[in-house]
Amino acid sequence: MPCSVLILTKNEESNICACIESCRLFATEFIVIDDMSDDRTVELAIAAGAHVFKKPMNGNFGAQQAFSITKANCNWIFFIDADERCTPELTKEIQYLVQEKPTNAYVVRRINHFKGQPLKHGPLSPDWVLRLMPREGASVAGLVHQTFNSTAQKKRLSGEMLHFTYNSWEQYETKMQKYATLAAQKYFNEGRRETSVLVTLCRSGFAFLKMYLFKKGFLDGRLGFLFCLGYTRYTFNKYRKLQFLTEHQNENLSN
Repeated sequence: MPCSVLILTKNEESNICACIESCRLFATEFIVIDDMSDDRTVELAIAAGAHVFKKPMNGNFGAQQAFSITKANCNWIFFIDADERCTPELTKEIQYLVQEKPTNAYVVRRINHFKGQPLKHGPLSPDWVLRLMPREGASVAGLVHQTFNSTAQKKRLSGEMLHFTYNSWEQYETKMQKYATLAAQKYFNEGRRETSVLVTLCRSGFAFLKMYLFKKGFLDGRLGFLFCLGYTRYTFNKYRKLQFLTEHQNENLSN
């Protein structure tokens, strides 16, 4: 079963063992790229049989994932985050597929959870993510919210993946602030500029409508409403940070 499982970590001692065990039946090797954890993540990963490589992430998730591909030795690769789990149905499906020559790439339906509760609508509604693919032709794009790419034909798997996204509101707020900063820097590096407060407000308002109405966040009740507000705040912060970067550049040019 020639499959390398690739995992990024940063202080994931509470997750890493369960993540690895959920993939045990189809994995030939586990590759862990650790962002200089200061807890027991590395120790536990090694004890679970993983090959661990320490590498500072510096906010670039895509580069970290791309680095993990270079460390894989198998023809099949499977990406999974430390806070994700393969269901038994997905494990059996992958176990069967990786015994064949890798010709297709596969997307998985991911069920996102907050404090153990699955969310079916809004910003954390179930999504399809490309995770199982041939190593040859695999690549990663993006600084944050990275995209996995493969030259192989894409197909869907029937088994699902569980994503235990956030355990508290504090964790959610901290991560969204970080994502907003990284996204703003990404836009700026790509040449995008923002100077209008009005445009930022309009983008934020549309983000709420998109998540609460179009993606039916209202069906998740109070929790759905709060997550839609959180996504709106993330959108506002992202473009405000881009404004700050733009204004700072303009000030430097004027001087």
